[in-house]
Amino acid sequence: MITPHSPVVLILAAGRSTRFIASGGTLNKLQTPLCGLTVLDHVIRAAQASGLPWHVVTKADGEGMGDSIAAGVRATPDAGGWLILPGDLPLISAMSLRSVAEGLGSALVVVPTWNGQKGHPVAFGAECFNELAQLSGERGAARIVEAHRANNQVLRVAVADRGTVLDVDTVDDLQYVQSLMGTDGQ
Repeated sequence: MITPHSPVVLILAAGRSTRFIASGGTLNKLQTPLCGLTVLDHVIRAAQASGLPWHVVTKADGEGMGDSIAAGVRATPDAGGWLILPGDLPLISAMSLRSVAEGLGSALVVVPTWNGQKGHPVAFGAECFNELAQLSGERGAARIVEAHRANNQVLRVAVADRGTVLDVDTVDDLQYVQSLMGTDGQ
């Protein structure tokens, strides 16, 4: 159940996988098998294990990440914030999701980093509802992060999770992630 204080993990799964298919993939990357589950199922399992409410965005009015974010935010208006999580990060850990969510207690926007690289999910407080609900196009919420960075309202949270930066955009990416899952015992 969503309470006014619970941020929701928005799992973005409305993309067309054009780069993945162009690289030789035969299915939408999120439906591609990976170590016994689909890529998307790995992400959903992490969201479930985090204990946070979650919502999968499979349709949006437009075709860009901004459209998907807006659709998810509008579908969960009572959330205490949102963790924007692309559905192609199968190594993401539940602990990272919780760490980013906890950061919302001291900042309006939270950006996880792994070894200095910005990753996902990026979290936004409930006060960002209008900005997020009006997004459209490919760029996602980057301009919102930058606007709040200028006002010192962005917290960077270092996480020990390479899953925050390793996405599956190509068949080679999928094979690399699969090799890591084999060595990590996942």
